[in-house]
Amino acid sequence: FSFSCTEGFSSVNFFLSLYRFQACVYFASVFQAMSCGIHYLASVFMAVTPNFVCGIPGNVSSVLFYNSSESSIEDIWTLWTSTENYIVVQLENGEIWELNQCSRSKREVSLDLAYEYKGNKSIFSCSDGYLYDDTKWKSTVVTQWDLVCDREWLAKLIQPTFMLGVLIGAVIFGDIADRLGRRRVIWFTSTGQFVFGIAVAFTFDYYSFVIVRFLLAMVSSGYLVVAFVYVTEFVGIKARTWASMHVHAFFAMGIMIVALVGFLVRTWWVYQIFLSIATLPFVLCCWKLPETPFWLLSEERYEDAQKVIDIMARWNKVSTPCKVSELCSVQQDDLVSGKTGDDTSSTKKHNILDLFCNWHIARRTITVWLIWFTGSLGYYVFSLSSVSLGGNEYLNLFLIGAVELPCYIIACIGMDKLGRRNTLIPFLILSALICVLIMFIPQDFNILIILANMAGKFSIGVAFGLIYLYTAELYPTIVRSLAVGSGSMMCRVGSVVAPFCVYLRSVWVFMPLLLVGIMALLSGILTIMLPETLGKPLTNTLVEATEIGRKKKSCSGKTPPAHSDAALEKIEMFGQETVSTEK
Repeated sequence: FSFSCTEGFSSVNFFLSLYRFQACVYFASVFQAMSCGIHYLASVFMAVTPNFVCGIPGNVSSVLFYNSSESSIEDIWTLWTSTENYIVVQLENGEIWELNQCSRSKREVSLDLAYEYKGNKSIFSCSDGYLYDDTKWKSTVVTQWDLVCDREWLAKLIQPTFMLGVLIGAVIFGDIADRLGRRRVIWFTSTGQFVFGIAVAFTFDYYSFVIVRFLLAMVSSGYLVVAFVYVTEFVGIKARTWASMHVHAFFAMGIMIVALVGFLVRTWWVYQIFLSIATLPFVLCCWKLPETPFWLLSEERYEDAQKVIDIMARWNKVSTPCKVSELCSVQQDDLVSGKTGDDTSSTKKHNILDLFCNWHIARRTITVWLIWFTGSLGYYVFSLSSVSLGGNEYLNLFLIGAVELPCYIIACIGMDKLGRRNTLIPFLILSALICVLIMFIPQDFNILIILANMAGKFSIGVAFGLIYLYTAELYPTIVRSLAVGSGSMMCRVGSVVAPFCVYLRSVWVFMPLLLVGIMALLSGILTIMLPETLGKPLTNTLVEATEIGRKKKSCSGKTPPAHSDAALEKIEMFGQETVSTEK
């Protein structure tokens, strides 16, 4: 793949560096990442709980709320300020009832309609259902299936069960993509997002809704994981950091779409259909995406790999495309040179315990896992809490998504200029300080609170986006995939815990921020002990990885070259002859 020959590299250079074929493949793939952001955050409006009271056991003649008398309950909602409020109604038969959120009481003496009453009451359950405030949302899943009071816990499980599906989907489809190929998984997960997304809107009860959403989470997560691998294998080494970061940016654009659709559509099942339609354009064209040459080579499907390379050459107008036979010869040479010395490490099967093989690696693993967990926890706590900050909840969510776009550019620039660790530490500590700052802002200052939350999301977003590449550089080749995979698992655990953390607002409004702040501060302090990897070559053994960042140089000698990197460079160079003519 061709790149500009300038020393610096920016977001503009990233887009200019892509050839026509790679650009089409890249933007088609990351376009679908928007649907992942859409489905991940769709529940913030779909599962909202409006104001409500117990249903009325008869026809109402008058309604009283404090000193305000109305003819219908719908006129009372604008005055409703607290869940501790209750509404007094008088029925046509003369009975007077007090309607609370989870119970109702009948006054024994029905003389005058007054708000305060000191006499005897008979308390009843809400056997006639509930009355909901539909001034903002015409229908949500909460109002559809009465997920309030003793069924409130079912509503609170909607987002955690979705995130559990995200965790399982990442594991399952990541493995399937290695076995069956990236393209097939992209086909299946893209189609699955559309089918399950539409199916959610037509579920007939709560349990079918949760099950279909769980399947939707699995395919959404599966697509996002495989898309990262897919675009990485098509985009060259020099643009890889920016390419991976811009996948996050398209995810953030999905969050912004959720805010826009939520503002325009106030019925949950129509809202879900509109969100799912965003997937349709990619579903119609994803079957044209090719398999990556690297996966085809790993499966020894050389003819198919050559066909893809030839197509890339034609699109990019390269007269002399690279040959698979040349790649095979490069791999064979590297394998021969790599076998000088003891090669037991290459044949040994590694497991999770290798990430704790000595004190230095174990400390590194614990710190990296904590950063993954904290990044995910903070990311979803700030996102899910945005609709509860006051003001316009739709604008809040839109801004929380929009603030991610510049944060990934800052992360890329910081990683290249300051280093991975020197960028990670200040932004982790800054996010902790912002969490503390928000606690001291008066609740009446809505605009200031929203801006502070945006700053917190920005800070944690930089750290969250950076940790992907940093983890890969901290570990040697023999356990690199294991390290990134285990870190990703901790990320998914954080996303499962995040909704429960947000629910702690009912205990103390600042409890979620306190927990995120503590985790971010702890992560930032522990990150100081991690080594800097900027400008350092990737390691191949655990001994070499242990020596990273030490003043004493490693005495292990030269490291054997990775044959995959040599083949990668060979493919990426096949279009460079036309750089001067196209730039």
